[in-house]
Amino acid sequence: MSMIRDLRAAVRPSRVPPRKDSGAYDTTRDPASASAVIDCAVYRDGRRVQTDAPLSPHEAMRQVRRDGGFVWMGLHEPTEDEFAGIASEFGLHPLAVEDAVVAHQRPKLERYDDSLFTVFKTVHYVDHDELTANSEVVESGEVMCFTGRDFVITVRHGGKGSLRALRHRLQDDPELLLKGPSAVLHAIADHVVDGYIAVADAVQDDIDEVETEVFSPGRKGSPRGTDAGRIYQLKREVLEFKRAVSPLLRPMQLLSERPMRLVDPDIQKYFRDVADHLARVQEQVIGFDELLNSILQANLAQASVAQNEDMRKITSWAAIVAVPTMVCGVYGMNFDHMPELHWRFGYPMVLGVTVAICFGIHRTLKRNGWL
Repeated sequence: MSMIRDLRAAVRPSRVPPRKDSGAYDTTRDPASASAVIDCAVYRDGRRVQTDAPLSPHEAMRQVRRDGGFVWMGLHEPTEDEFAGIASEFGLHPLAVEDAVVAHQRPKLERYDDSLFTVFKTVHYVDHDELTANSEVVESGEVMCFTGRDFVITVRHGGKGSLRALRHRLQDDPELLLKGPSAVLHAIADHVVDGYIAVADAVQDDIDEVETEVFSPGRKGSPRGTDAGRIYQLKREVLEFKRAVSPLLRPMQLLSERPMRLVDPDIQKYFRDVADHLARVQEQVIGFDELLNSILQANLAQASVAQNEDMRKITSWAAIVAVPTMVCGVYGMNFDHMPELHWRFGYPMVLGVTVAICFGIHRTLKRNGWL
């Protein structure tokens, strides 16, 4: 239990202000730089080996093969040519290399002879003052992770999902880094799933807001509903969230259940904790999707009810107006022999009868709820 707490504390954000380190630790690619490598470091005995100059992949692997330890290299959106030399140096499978360069992959876990290739979808909540039919709620990216016996290579796509803070926290806990590359893989998986939990809580607030607007009474106690476009947009964003979460559950279960040569036995059991948290998020996302379906149907039903109510009112007033229209039409035919045509009080009597009939119809329709 104490080791679980240590793992969770190491990979989760703390309240300590972020360090203002720069250079090798920055995980956003410098546009002025010709290299996609953000950081390349050797870790030995749980600590980062300090060097005077940035290490090349070849030099890092040379040190590891000579003195032990493992390499952790981070890249941001590498091109095929930029990744070719790295793939050759670390012996990465061509199919996995192609997936890492092309991106837009489904979350998955693939096992090759000397490495594991894991794809994570990162999700970031986009803050907005007001949810509209064009609001972007979640922004997704990707983190690919090559895990070998003595190396970890992370390839990031997208503007979010930085691993800089995660690397710092792991470097502050040498006992975890002693477990090797599989400890880094677990930390990345836990970091990504923790991001899902935060996004799920934020999306829940948006759904609650829309649900309140749909079901809260408007003026004069009638349901006011909301713009169906907003609900549909939120549903699309939830589906994007769902595509990131659901496919990842099986890989996490495999990492926690099946013994793997490249995963330390002491680390493997902690993937079960990640899988449990991921399963909870998946249930939330599925619930969001179903709830938004219900909200959308309720909103459409309210619009239909409002339209029916308007049609009933229009029909009721048309029935009332039809009485004087008919009377005026009859007396407008200019025949000589018309009822009470030459009587002194004929005009007031016809008007009075017409008003009385209209009043009676109005009262009947009002009593029946049409007006």
